[in-house]
Amino acid sequence: MCELANSSQKPWLEDQEDPNKRGVIDLYNAILSNDTDTMQRLLAPDLEWWFHGPPCHRHHLVPLLTGSSSKPLVPDLVVGFGSVTIAEGFDESNLVWWVHAWTTTDEGIITEVREYVNTSVTVTKLGLHVNNDDVVSATCQSVWQSKLCDESVPGLILAI
Repeated sequence: MCELANSSQKPWLEDQEDPNKRGVIDLYNAILSNDTDTMQRLLAPDLEWWFHGPPCHRHHLVPLLTGSSSKPLVPDLVVGFGSVTIAEGFDESNLVWWVHAWTTTDEGIITEVREYVNTSVTVTKLGLHVNNDDVVSATCQSVWQSKLCDESVPGLILAI
């Protein structure tokens, strides 16, 4: 089983200054070690879960969060964008690409996860700017795109 805490295999683990990203990495480590106490500490009791992908893979993440699966789920990439942390990986046993978008509160509690399976995800940051004359302009900037999937899967935009 792959140990997530080994930063030589996962260079993105070296950036530990983002507390939300650190919390998500701690969650994956807790899933790998079946540490339910840490999972309960990090996850809101009313965790909101959204699924996007083929119906046959609808419960890809749920068994891991409930402790009913021993199959490891190790992200290849973890990036943070404020309260949203993105993790991406490939499940070789089921031949699926996956992206998890975790939303964290200021207190470090994960309140939402959006799970994308066999779906390409583009994260877009939306902005609204108001100048002194109350003229409003909007911006839309792509800040991240799935790296592991191929062109054969559908794509979605996640606005943050």
